[in-house]
Amino acid sequence: MALPKRLQSALLFTHLIFYTIRHYLTIVRRSLTASLSHLFTSAPKTPVDPSEIQNVVVVGAAFAGYFAARILATTLPRDGRWRVVVVEPNSHFNFTWVLPRFSVLEGHEHKAFIPYVPEFFGDKVPAGMVQWVRERVVRVERESVVLRSGVEIPYKYLIVATGSTVRNGLPSRPGGEGREEGMELMRGLQQRIKAAKSIVVAGGGAAGVEIASDAKHVFPEKKVTLVHSRQAVMHRFGPGLQTGAMEAMQRLGAEVVLGEKVVSEGEGFVTLSSGGKVECDCFINCTGQKPASDLVADVAPNAIAPSGHIRVKPTMQIADDALPNVYVCGEVAETDASNPNSRIAARQAEVAADNVVRLARGKTPCYKYKNRFGDGAIKLTLGLDRSMVHFWNGKAEMSWHGEETDPAMMCDEAWTNIQAEPFDDTGVFRGQLADPRDLGAGGGEGGGNGVIECTTY
Repeated sequence: MALPKRLQSALLFTHLIFYTIRHYLTIVRRSLTASLSHLFTSAPKTPVDPSEIQNVVVVGAAFAGYFAARILATTLPRDGRWRVVVVEPNSHFNFTWVLPRFSVLEGHEHKAFIPYVPEFFGDKVPAGMVQWVRERVVRVERESVVLRSGVEIPYKYLIVATGSTVRNGLPSRPGGEGREEGMELMRGLQQRIKAAKSIVVAGGGAAGVEIASDAKHVFPEKKVTLVHSRQAVMHRFGPGLQTGAMEAMQRLGAEVVLGEKVVSEGEGFVTLSSGGKVECDCFINCTGQKPASDLVADVAPNAIAPSGHIRVKPTMQIADDALPNVYVCGEVAETDASNPNSRIAARQAEVAADNVVRLARGKTPCYKYKNRFGDGAIKLTLGLDRSMVHFWNGKAEMSWHGEETDPAMMCDEAWTNIQAEPFDDTGVFRGQLADPRDLGAGGGEGGGNGVIECTTY
């Protein structure tokens, strides 16, 4: 028998309290673990032979890879035999949550690109333990990763945290690897929106709803139409958020077309799957996001799911027994997470990194990822001055409407959280870039150990 909705909401609120307590206890536990690691380990008294140094390679330095690298740097044994190599093609940490807003609002685009700074790893990490390579991994092999340049970096363990890609770039991804290029692309979209009379946005997920509502808020005189293939916007979430988002679009005066897809663009219009046409002189495509899993397709073809995600075990090891030293985390991993986001990526990164550290200490992996309802919470902006926070466990939901006063969406907190000074950035990494040709001493067969594929700067 189904529980009354009021009781379901009360239980959901109780779960939320315990989730919050558990989150802060995890922070305390990790801080203590790092402190004890520093207390009871010390640098080797005699230099380690370079041939003994083992690489833990992290491919991708967004939320999952960046946080995995920090955990590795602060908890791996300090015997001089371990090196964390982070490989990331982007010049800056891309704070993707603000991209829809800054694709509309001028003068804030630089805030979406947070510099990678050495301070993120703390002041107790031995010099040279973290090596940053600005490059793109194009292929994973059994004992090495191959860079776009053709250079190979051997690994003992690998963490793959490559996230997802989109064909059209903005407003979901910058569309370029450099800060200046990304800023220029955002300014270009700003000017297209500013000059348009009729804007059509395809895709009724978070990015589509946010950029459509922001465009209509900033330019109320323009016609803004949101086209979504499902029968409700934000269809992966509870009915409360679906209704709230729809009401916000109506309040702002935007039009919403449901059950349709944009199949082609014409001169001054777009054509829908039904054959209908919608006036359009600025088309913004918020569809087509896919996992960035191609780099493992050759070495582990059976681990690629039909969705394009990489299948993983609960320990976040790749679901291929021939590659026990390879781990996967973040959006590219196939898990039961209904709403992949930064919180989920960070928790998966913890599981992967902690298991790699256990392997490095001669123990077996024991940490497992389990989806928690609180991880799937979302804050959806609905124009510049309103938002909704939504929790949904598939049966019950909780939502809060909020008023927004910061057009930059608290971007300064994101900078501070990864130890960067808001918004102080010369565009030049203040640490030392590694030459990948100098990282060939480590690696070798993984044996029973875990491979980490993540991008970290």
